[in-house]
Amino acid sequence: MSDTPEFSRILDIRHLDEKPVELTATIEECKALAKRFHLVSIGHLRASVTIARDGAIIRAKGTLSSDLVQSCAISAEDLPQRIREKLDLRFVPESGVDGGPDEEIELSEEDCDDIPYEGERFDLGEAVAQSLALSIDPFAEGPEAAKVRAAGLLGQENLSPFAALEALKKK
Repeated sequence: MSDTPEFSRILDIRHLDEKPVELTATIEECKALAKRFHLVSIGHLRASVTIARDGAIIRAKGTLSSDLVQSCAISAEDLPQRIREKLDLRFVPESGVDGGPDEEIELSEEDCDDIPYEGERFDLGEAVAQSLALSIDPFAEGPEAAKVRAAGLLGQENLSPFAALEALKKK
C-alpha cells in the first residue's frame, strides 16, 4: 500500500500567491477515493480555494463540490448525493502542534481544525479529500429504507450504529 494519498496536491509555501487554487480529481482518483471511503462511486470532486499566509500559518478558504453515490444505511440501495461544503482549512507547522503522539493535550475549538505540515510543503488535496469524507452522512437513508423496516427485514437490534460491532463480537 502506498503512503501517497489518492488525491494528493502538494503546495510549496514559498511559492504561494493570492490567486484562487482549483483542484479537480481525475477519474482514477475518484475511483480510489470511493474505495477508501466505502462509497459506490464518486462522479466528481472539485475544490476552489483562496490561500492566505500569515507567517508559517496557511489558511485555505473556499468550497468543495462532489457528486457521489453511497449505499443506503438500511436497504443498501444506491443513494446519489450532492455535496456542497464551505472549506476553511488551517495548516500549521508540525512544530507548532503541542505534544507527542502519546501525550495528552487540551485543544481549543480553533485548534481542532489545524492540519500539521512538515517543512515547506503541505497537501491541500488530502485535506480536501478528508473534508469530503467528513461531509458524508454515514447513516443516509434512501426511499426503500422505510419498506425494509416495515417488512421486518431489519430487526430493532440492527438499528443501532453499534450493531455491526456487536455482530463481530459474536463471531
